[in-house]
Amino acid sequence: MKVTRRDLLKVAGAGAGAIALGGLGVSYLVTESYAKKLKTKGAKEVRSICPFCAVSCRFIAHVKYGKVVSTEGDPGYPISEGALCAKGATMNSMVNSEHRLLKPLYRAPFSEKWEEKSYSWMIDKLAKKIKETRDKTFTLKNAEGKVVNRLETMFHMGSSQMSNEEAAVVVQAQRALGLLYIDHQARI
Repeated sequence: MKVTRRDLLKVAGAGAGAIALGGLGVSYLVTESYAKKLKTKGAKEVRSICPFCAVSCRFIAHVKYGKVVSTEGDPGYPISEGALCAKGATMNSMVNSEHRLLKPLYRAPFSEKWEEKSYSWMIDKLAKKIKETRDKTFTLKNAEGKVVNRLETMFHMGSSQMSNEEAAVVVQAQRALGLLYIDHQARI
């Protein structure tokens, strides 16, 4: 590529002009969408964490009249510096989706309909099922008579929403139950 003297002078002149305007207090780096400003005017900013992966980027939700009207990456978060991936950028539509479940649903065995239940009911139900399964299928000794204390009929899958410390405690609890099959998938 050949650069002429005229091209060099044009670029140098434009750069000098930009520096001069910056010195006068005119900021050419900050631009803001007028439409977005109207949408978020008077909205409360709430910081939250993106649930989609293990990075757990922070985002800012603009809440107006109890409804999220806009979301954006948090520039104060040191990992992503305000950038969001394609999934994180869809946070607003996920939060406001008509398909989003807000209460636990339970479908009884052989039933065709889902019922809304409370979180305490669901936790109790899960705890009873875990104990029932463990009591029925726990292996105290193997075929050779050696003590093995294991549970091979259950599996645990961790998720990206756990910190390292939480994951460590959960794995210890699963081991205490006798689980052998424990995995962790940071993209869930």
